[in-house]
Amino acid sequence: MLSFIKTSYKWLKRGVKLTLISAVLFAIGTIGVLAYAIAQGPPSLMTEQNTLFYGSDGKVIGEDRGAEERYWINIEEMPESIKDATLAIEDRRFYDHFGFDLKRIAAAILTDLKQMRMAEGASTITQQYARNLYLSHDKTWTRKIQEALYALRLEIFYSKDEILEGYLNTIYYGHGAYGVEAASRHYFSKHANELTLTESSMLAGIPKGPSYYSPLNDEERAVTRQQQILAEMERNGYITSSEKQKAVEASIVYSTPKEDTQEEMAPYFQDEVTAEAAKLLGIDREGVQTGGYHIYTTLNAEHQKTLEKKVKGNIPSGEEIQVAAAVMDSHTGAITALIGGKDYKESPFNRATQAKRPVGSTIKPFLYYAALGEGYSPVTMKESKPVEFKVDGQSEPYVPSNFNDEYSDKPITMAQALAVSDNIYAVSTHMDIGPEKLVKTLQTFGIKESFKPHPSLALGYSSISLFDMVSAYGKMIKGSESLNGHTIEKITDRHKNVLYEYKPTYNEDDAIDKTRAFTITHMMTGMFDSVLDASYASVTGAPIQGKLTRMYGGKSGTTDTDSWMIGFSPQYVSGVWIGYDEGGRQLENFNDHRYAKNIWADTMEEIHTSLPTAAFIPPPGVKGVYVDPETGYLSGPNCPQERLVYMEKSAIPEEICGGDDSRDLDDEFKDDPWYKDVVDWFF
Repeated sequence: MLSFIKTSYKWLKRGVKLTLISAVLFAIGTIGVLAYAIAQGPPSLMTEQNTLFYGSDGKVIGEDRGAEERYWINIEEMPESIKDATLAIEDRRFYDHFGFDLKRIAAAILTDLKQMRMAEGASTITQQYARNLYLSHDKTWTRKIQEALYALRLEIFYSKDEILEGYLNTIYYGHGAYGVEAASRHYFSKHANELTLTESSMLAGIPKGPSYYSPLNDEERAVTRQQQILAEMERNGYITSSEKQKAVEASIVYSTPKEDTQEEMAPYFQDEVTAEAAKLLGIDREGVQTGGYHIYTTLNAEHQKTLEKKVKGNIPSGEEIQVAAAVMDSHTGAITALIGGKDYKESPFNRATQAKRPVGSTIKPFLYYAALGEGYSPVTMKESKPVEFKVDGQSEPYVPSNFNDEYSDKPITMAQALAVSDNIYAVSTHMDIGPEKLVKTLQTFGIKESFKPHPSLALGYSSISLFDMVSAYGKMIKGSESLNGHTIEKITDRHKNVLYEYKPTYNEDDAIDKTRAFTITHMMTGMFDSVLDASYASVTGAPIQGKLTRMYGGKSGTTDTDSWMIGFSPQYVSGVWIGYDEGGRQLENFNDHRYAKNIWADTMEEIHTSLPTAAFIPPPGVKGVYVDPETGYLSGPNCPQERLVYMEKSAIPEEICGGDDSRDLDDEFKDDPWYKDVVDWFF
């Protein structure tokens, strides 16, 4: 017995010691935390929750939910009903704790431990205000500790009324309304001090899930939450049973959303910026819109105005036909202008990024890029005549045709075939090198759709977005897979911390061949060179040739339902798509087929007005030679016409236009100084 008493006394002494030590350590820790919080001083109560979009010149081009949706009012101007409803549902012990509700924290910890995750929160109004002002909404222990420190500083340096005032002025109520005054105006077209108990209890339920509990989105769900709040108000003594009953029975009249008469700059572009930012930051669109981010975009305001003006100037009002267009810096991939339709207010659907349409002959440059890797050159000759192609698994052959069923009935060069957009040459090449080669090439140029290697792929009967096509053309012009079409240069948080900055990415395993890319880029200037006219077809750029004052390259494309023009200078790439929203509706008249080219030409000419003339600079490995466009031979003194073509030195033809193929050219012209110069220069 004595031994038991001694042992018990011994453990009692140890327990007392441990308790005293723990108490001292806790006191020291508490004093340390308080000292740290006091030393940090009062945190700023200023909030920046609007997300701002900046153009490439650094000027604000847009703001998600602008300043008219934010109003700061004093707590004395707020009705007791909104304060009481908020306290009842969010933090009924707000005036009794020091920023932390220990009972709720204990209950939340037990729940979290049971579920082994951050399942339940116990945030007070002070903690929520701290989070909204300074922190993210991530459910991590690090953020919780930071939140606690900010909440402690708020409680030390500000009164309860100041904290509640700040909270009610900054909390998000959905539909772009921050704060109770903005919410009151948005939902009920009245000032906050005019709110009834019914309206206050409805508003108080929204911040928990602004989209989910908005009565404008789902009134039945919102009313259920409102009744829960009224029940809590009654249970905690804020209202009587009769007041609750009257509030439940009272009807609510919601305001009709006012039509926004202010013209927003580049709304389709801003939508794409929001989507791109959400992807980059790993959050949803609403998170971008309400996160207080500063997003520095690639938009050139003058380019955007020009593009919009040229669309309106070329497509008559009242036309049902739709348009998508984009301008991109060919050195960086920065999208400087973008249109996703004729009228954003009528249809916010972004046809430049969201729609995928058959691209027609604009796919041919990628086919010929693939062919260059299989031994072809710009002067490779093929016949253009009706032909049938067998397709595995199909009983009927594939029979392509040229425009108006016209053919050369003799061999033509690849350069000429591209300039006049000969379909027979394209499909013959496609089948000769293997259809899977074009599929692989499209992937190399950033087009990730899964295409079947069918003969029709060579004529663009598969669907791709305009944004992706413009980006792919940009890769061709730069000769590098590192170029990617993008609308965002940088994103910072409200404290100017850089969250994202655009950097080009390289892929050595699937790199773009610079020499082949340049060869195709220069070949595409042929669509505006009438020297490449064939006996059966003119170059496809002929209708707009007279509008152009400098060197451009490009490719048009037409299907029964779609009209495309993608072209470029050394500085910019631009693409235009024309068609109807109904996928099967065909282009109806002559003008439908001309809109894309005219919009493209007018836009490119205007945005280049102040720019110096630039040239396409060939990389090492290609040589520029003048050839006869009809035969593909080197141009000679007796050649009636010539065309500059770039190709690898090994592909340069030996034959000379106007010479006798059966004779030895070295013997024929050995004494001719011109021939000697040509041979020395070429070989």
